Amino acid sequence: MQDKMIDSFNQQSRQFFEPMRRLNSLMLGNMEKMTEYQLEAMKRYSQMGTERMRTATEIQDADDLREFGAKQAEMMNELSQQMMEDAKALSEMSMAFKSELEQMFTEAGQQMTEQARQAGESVKSAAQPKSEAPAKATSQSSRSQSSGKS
Repeated sequence: MQDKMIDSFNQQSRQFFEPMRRLNSLMLGNMEKMTEYQLEAMKRYSQMGTERMRTATEIQDADDLREFGAKQAEMMNELSQQMMEDAKALSEMSMAFKSELEQMFTEAGQQMTEQARQAGESVKSAAQPKSEAPAKATSQSSRSQSSGKS
């Protein structure tokens, strides 16, 4: 009997903490993806900047300076395009995370509704026999009291 109670308690505890475990796992996974993406982006931007600085140190005459200026404009255009792509990718990741969160909360809500329904049914079925027994006892005691008074 006690083993059944402990097993039941353990199962209920697992069911209770499962949504939080899933939420934490989802948030951690999202944080890892976002951090990894941002680190990769920072690495790309740093490499671009380092390359430009290296090219700037190699300027020796006016032609090199003119070429550097033209390349600088190209690089700024490329950087702008890369930043737009990165912003789009991060936005898509955020939207996917939001969608997963909504789905998880919907599932958790449905699960809680089902558990509440099951609990209500079990309480109702457990309460039915008990509610009939006192009613009979009350009516029998009423009969015996009224027959005793007569």
